[in-house]
Amino acid sequence: MSNEVLLLSTTQIKNVMSYYATSKIERNAPGVIFAAKLSDTSITAYKSGKVLFQGGGATREAMRWGTTQEKTAKKISSAKGDTLPEGFALKSVLGSDETGTGDFFGPMTVAACYVPADKVELIQFLGVKDSKMLTDDLMRKIAPDLKDTLTYKILVLGNEKYNTVQAKGWSQGKIKALLHNQALKHVLTKIAPEKPEFILIDQFAERGIYYNHVKAEKEIIRENVLFSTKAEQLHVSVAAASILARVAFLEEMDKLSLKTGFTIPKGASSKVDEIAAKILLDKGEEELKSITKWHFANSQKAMALAQKKKR
Repeated sequence: MSNEVLLLSTTQIKNVMSYYATSKIERNAPGVIFAAKLSDTSITAYKSGKVLFQGGGATREAMRWGTTQEKTAKKISSAKGDTLPEGFALKSVLGSDETGTGDFFGPMTVAACYVPADKVELIQFLGVKDSKMLTDDLMRKIAPDLKDTLTYKILVLGNEKYNTVQAKGWSQGKIKALLHNQALKHVLTKIAPEKPEFILIDQFAERGIYYNHVKAEKEIIRENVLFSTKAEQLHVSVAAASILARVAFLEEMDKLSLKTGFTIPKGASSKVDEIAAKILLDKGEEELKSITKWHFANSQKAMALAQKKKR
């Protein structure tokens, strides 16, 4: 089965919807605004402006509307970690990544995403690349398409739970390792009996240290697991996982802004200290603690700022 993807204007998408109106089908999936089914082709239009053609007649139907997106060669900066097999970028891979680890406000989120070999090209066409090359707004647009197309798992570790385990002496490395292992396990269960050729984890710890962190777990994912830094550049499964983790984090930050009445900044800058001090004065220490990683230096800085504002 072939896949073709076009990026069309709003007017062009309206024309597509009109043309395939008699073949329209209901498809209640995130990001989908129209779907049609021909004898040999499925057509799906997304809010992002992408239109996906799948099936034996995909190329024929796509050519009615324009030229499919061309693949561009990716320059991969030097990564460190396991040696990857030849042709790795085109293999069936389950990838995982995390975000929120360096942010005072908001949770830590981990996502695992399975991209089988026959969907690698499609995921590239949907705009998936290293999340550091994408804006938050663009990732928000891409995420629904990924959720509709791929098997994935997103885990969100709230700050209250984070602070509890951190106070017990758990390092961020241990917390991340446990979340990665759990997310990978969920996806493997979902796709069973199918198995990925490889599992790629965006490396945050050496292999031995990672497995030491998860040694007490009942089920530890070990089969065909590879570790590499800059893994988002090595396979779209990790890039997709990174986008899903990031969007989940952004959505949680949106909730915090609504909850507190302040626009919550990302990171751990002086701007973060200022907002934290305002929340401290407005809602109290317990409330601030419940929405932050309390062991960060920002907590002490915020308290010092709050004291100054009281004078």
